[in-house]
Amino acid sequence: IYNSLKLNDMKTPVTLLTALAFCLTAFAQEDHSEFIEGPFSSPQEVTETCLLCHDGIDKDLMKTRHWTWLGDNNFGKQNLINSYCVSLPGNWPRCTSCHIGFGWQDETFDFTDPNNIDCLICHDRSGSYKKNPTGGGMPDPAVDLVKVAQSVGRTTNKSCSVCHFNGGGGPGVKHGDLTASMNNPSPALDYHMGELGFSCSDCHAGEKHQILGASHGSMSDGSNHMSCLDCHTDTPHERKIVNDHVSSVACETCHIPLFAREEPTMIWWDWSTAGQDLEREPDEFGKPVYAKKKGDFLWAKNVIPEYRWYNGKADYYRAGDKINPEQALDLNKLSGSIYDADAKITPFKLMGGKQIYDVENRYLITPKVFGEGGYWSDFDWDKAAELGMAISGLNYSGNYGFVETRMLWPINHMVAPAEKSLKCTACHTRKDAKRLDWQKLGYEGDPMTIGGRLK
Repeated sequence: IYNSLKLNDMKTPVTLLTALAFCLTAFAQEDHSEFIEGPFSSPQEVTETCLLCHDGIDKDLMKTRHWTWLGDNNFGKQNLINSYCVSLPGNWPRCTSCHIGFGWQDETFDFTDPNNIDCLICHDRSGSYKKNPTGGGMPDPAVDLVKVAQSVGRTTNKSCSVCHFNGGGGPGVKHGDLTASMNNPSPALDYHMGELGFSCSDCHAGEKHQILGASHGSMSDGSNHMSCLDCHTDTPHERKIVNDHVSSVACETCHIPLFAREEPTMIWWDWSTAGQDLEREPDEFGKPVYAKKKGDFLWAKNVIPEYRWYNGKADYYRAGDKINPEQALDLNKLSGSIYDADAKITPFKLMGGKQIYDVENRYLITPKVFGEGGYWSDFDWDKAAELGMAISGLNYSGNYGFVETRMLWPINHMVAPAEKSLKCTACHTRKDAKRLDWQKLGYEGDPMTIGGRLK
């Protein structure tokens, strides 16, 4: 197993532990039919049965970001405002269909009840489990709970993909590097998963159900991160000049030259045009360019990332923060600069669009889009704004408009084989080397040239 992993440039202890993990999970118990009989009158009864043997798991899991949707500084999906369906408050039953719990219908959801934990969404191995898309996390009524509960086992890429590959409302909408193509990727699309056979949990699973990775909660408080260097050494290349880049250039910058390489990703969502009865042909990728409920969209494939200095932290727009509607609003601002020893040049997806804001109060509106009185029901922005802002506890002046917004999303997946990584000339020395905007990054020009000193 050690030899089959082909991880010669990795730190030996980590490699051996990975091999051991493969051995142990290969023989993990996955047939629970002798332990679980049913029937179950509710999904909560399934969880109650799980906890009879897996005692204490609930206490660990209810401390995780997957459960709370909050980071260490009390910020996360619960209060994030984004470029997609804007905000969680008022839209719970639709948004929380991807929560690892049952019945998060409104602000009264009981986060302390362990029976509200949905074990099946992550551990189903039957392939038949699915959530009700508007049910606040409840399973589809057609699901055979006994069959699914008897099938549970180790997580798979597919179980992670149900939510993470469809964030924002569908495939490729939110993440540019997480689409259905990553369920069983080719080595050319993702070397770790396609060539080495890694699963999501091989890298992301921490202790006590803590899932590692740069969610917006962890970007906000600068915690819970993971890095390529957690496994690889800080001198993974044969050439010293390339290794010298590791201190200031993220591995992903060179090793993910393009994202959305097999399926397109959304790069623009304009809410200001919603509400019209328009018929438009899909784009060249077969993707919708307009929906009455949501407005105009733009999609892209083989996207060159945006590059920024990044030290693992970011500031976020919070509900009620004042804005200048004459300028595009950055929903998140990355921390780090050329003078920051902890910052590296890192790739991101730039998501743009237009969102509703309060013209007089000069802050973003958190509209109610789903449910009774929501925009998707009545196509009335004024009513949606009034209902949504009442839930958020903010004053609505009755006068709304639309402002351009931008948001940066990390690019960490779709690692290409080494021979497909960026060459030196993609960024340096050639006149047409325009991969990096050196002046935007704080240089006068290409730092490999005489005139490339710091500004």
